Amino acid sequence: MKKPIFEGMATALITPITENGVDYEAFKKLIDWQIEQGINALVIAGTTGEASTFSDDEHRDVIDFAVKYVNGRVPVIAGTGSNDTAYALDLTRCACRSGADAVLVVTPYYNKATQKGLIKMFTTIADESTVPVILYDVPSRTGMSIKPETVAVLAEHPNIVGLKAASGNISEIAKTAQLCGDKIHIYSGNDDQTIPIMSLGGKGCISVLSNLMPQESVKMCETFFAGDVKTAAKMQLDFIPLVDALFSEVNPIPVKAAMAKMGFCEDYLRLPLTQMEDSTRTVLYEEMRKAGINI
Repeated sequence: MKKPIFEGMATALITPITENGVDYEAFKKLIDWQIEQGINALVIAGTTGEASTFSDDEHRDVIDFAVKYVNGRVPVIAGTGSNDTAYALDLTRCACRSGADAVLVVTPYYNKATQKGLIKMFTTIADESTVPVILYDVPSRTGMSIKPETVAVLAEHPNIVGLKAASGNISEIAKTAQLCGDKIHIYSGNDDQTIPIMSLGGKGCISVLSNLMPQESVKMCETFFAGDVKTAAKMQLDFIPLVDALFSEVNPIPVKAAMAKMGFCEDYLRLPLTQMEDSTRTVLYEEMRKAGINI
């Protein structure tokens, strides 16, 4: 049986950025706070981390910095996917050299692929990686999905251990769980589906919400694992208004606004991302206050 990289909550961490580049001092404070709050793992240079706007050097440096600064306190999962398999492979090798605990590899975007192409791409990367690979299915971003039958094929690879399931399609996620059994660990990629996916055997969530509320997000998972499903489900439902506000505009626009309001970073994004609209910002701040966040 494959060992999960983590169980519970992994924060898909924002990257503090200013007009001068990555703010590494702010990054340190953010990482320390997440760990102090009890987060189970950190995902670096993913969608929420704005990796798609990084230069090649920035992408490598952010991963290397985070791994070294975390220094084994929690697992670090590095985002190394690309629509160019050769580049994804190179980034994966880099993350392995830096000491990442795992890599998160998204499906190709724009040029996309057939399911046969996905199998070949993920297998090529997993063959070369010296750390475990988590597949990342997010069709709203990439325009394509990993079919359950494809995940089942990939789950036979000894180095492919997980799936970040962000399709929103519970039926397909259930089919994936049925086909793969304990050969792959499924993590919710949507904050409003953490408990439903865990009820199907999922191991937790790679979360945007936990940027703001790491302790509370971890507690929800711990409550579920302790067998109090009713309470965990209520926590999930109570989070929904804030989760909706965090996705009222394209991620990571709202979460960057939220974290700036909490004092962790500047509200700065690189084009084509722009700052949050006043109307949605007002709702976000209202939901943050209702959730007990001091802003």
